Amino acid sequence: MTSALITGITGQDGSLLAEFLLAKGYRVTGLVRRTSGDFPWRLEASRSRLNLIDGDLLDSGSLFRAVELAAPDEVYHLAAQSFVGASFDQPELTANVTGLGTVRMIEAVRRCAPHARFYQASSSEMFGDAPHSPQRENTPFRPRSPYGAAKVFAHHSAVNAREAHGMWVSCGILFNHEGPRRGIEFVTRRISHAVARIKFGLDSELTLGNLDARRDWGSATDYVEAMWLMMQADEPSDWVVATGESHSVREFCEVAFAYAGLNWTDHVRVDPDRRRPTDITGLIGDATRIEAELGWVRKTSFKSLVEQMVDADLARIAQNLGKG
Repeated sequence: MTSALITGITGQDGSLLAEFLLAKGYRVTGLVRRTSGDFPWRLEASRSRLNLIDGDLLDSGSLFRAVELAAPDEVYHLAAQSFVGASFDQPELTANVTGLGTVRMIEAVRRCAPHARFYQASSSEMFGDAPHSPQRENTPFRPRSPYGAAKVFAHHSAVNAREAHGMWVSCGILFNHEGPRRGIEFVTRRISHAVARIKFGLDSELTLGNLDARRDWGSATDYVEAMWLMMQADEPSDWVVATGESHSVREFCEVAFAYAGLNWTDHVRVDPDRRRPTDITGLIGDATRIEAELGWVRKTSFKSLVEQMVDADLARIAQNLGKG
């Protein structure tokens, strides 16, 4: 039985990946920070089949122990301080967790499971103010946030581990990917959650910053499969995962509100103070290489993705109101 260790297992991608791997017969271990809160809600459906180990990207000793206990064949490193907006307020923490945390994790694997395959969750935010569009594997990095800069450092550290130490390391340069498990702090989930609350009469307004910001939004479920495909490749490499489509925050609002039978212009208010200190006008990726080499196929359209998120939030609120 193949053994996998997932950092960031309590997040959107980690929980979806855990379920994906369990369905393929893997033994799955997840790294979680010790907390006093309830069991992570995203793992409820799979909790009985998971092995969870305490660990923290700020603590090398805990990572060494986790890798030794998990004895993984594959390591999926997804954990990070991943909210771009928060990285402007917490640049040092972001660099320490997202950047140096990756170095600590690589070292733990190099020393305790040297034959394991390692997946590094790189990000389209590394491209930042890209010199050309669409962005490909060879597009220069020009990050526009502390998060993007930390991811560039983590990415190069992973590539260096492959080239200097001969580790089996692949990096997935994933563009924005969303779904019902997205954190409420991200703009896509803020929109779908607000639509549901407005539909049920719990709110009347949603405040956003830059409606013209454009992103290449895909489905987290589709992208988790891409991660796994990278780890099954004959040789490690770096691949861009994207839809090749660009949509604005305004378009996301239009689709989400219309799906719930609402007019977005009646409820969305723009607040310039919600804008980031520096932002990216638009990102759009070219996934030609992973499609050709690994057979990855995007299955979820932009419209379907938005509607899935609205449906999930409508169901959550209906359930909560029912409990009330």
